[in-house]
Amino acid sequence: MESTLTKWLLGIWTALVIVFLFVPIAIIVIYAFNPSNIQSWPIPGLSLQWFPAAWHNREIRQALWLSIKAALLATTISVVLGTAAAFAVHRFRFFGRDAVSFIVVLPIALPGVLTGIALNSFFGFWHVGLSYWTIVIGHATFCIVIVYNNVIARLRRISGSLREASMDLGADAFSTFRRITLPMLSTALISGGLLAFALSLDEVIVTTFTAGAQNTLPLWIFGAIRLGQRLPEVNVVVTVVMLATLVPVILAYRLMNRAPADTGK
Repeated sequence: MESTLTKWLLGIWTALVIVFLFVPIAIIVIYAFNPSNIQSWPIPGLSLQWFPAAWHNREIRQALWLSIKAALLATTISVVLGTAAAFAVHRFRFFGRDAVSFIVVLPIALPGVLTGIALNSFFGFWHVGLSYWTIVIGHATFCIVIVYNNVIARLRRISGSLREASMDLGADAFSTFRRITLPMLSTALISGGLLAFALSLDEVIVTTFTAGAQNTLPLWIFGAIRLGQRLPEVNVVVTVVMLATLVPVILAYRLMNRAPADTGK
């Protein structure tokens, strides 16, 4: 009886949490099809008129393109540096190894406003003008953590006997890496890259302190909502970006779930 009651209570609680999380998103999606430029409930009908209006808005296209460019480069940097850091920490024993691991992970634990202020002060100290490159650097600081965590978790699960068997069969270190280690790491690298891209694409706080006069898509959305302007187009942009962001997140989730079969254990 108690287990049944507990099961029901947990089910109700889970349903309430899901409703709390997703009802606001559903409202935004519904408002994207609102034919009126006034947000009132219920909406008077359904219309696609704001989708072409949003697409033909030059500010939105420029902000979207800047966000995509920054996310792609930040993801590339994160994959390279995050993977290198994971290999260094996992393969080698050196003084300060734990400190290095902690420092790499720290940016994702710090509030975004602290990271943003710190980067802004750093760029100001060295007289570096805020630009596209400072946005990329800012995004890469916390995206590296995503890749690092994925790769080092996979490295810890790869059996060392596989590498030893490869070496015993005559393969050199590079061949062992290319034929054994890299294929086993591939899903972790891809999932980490996809998550880093999604994280960079919708970053607001760090971007605020590193963008200067640049306007990424999240900053454009934030500014439009704050000023109460172009709300129908904002609803359309938010809906499209949300759907586009779901793709890498779902792919990353599926790849991470495939991980145990690849470790050879």
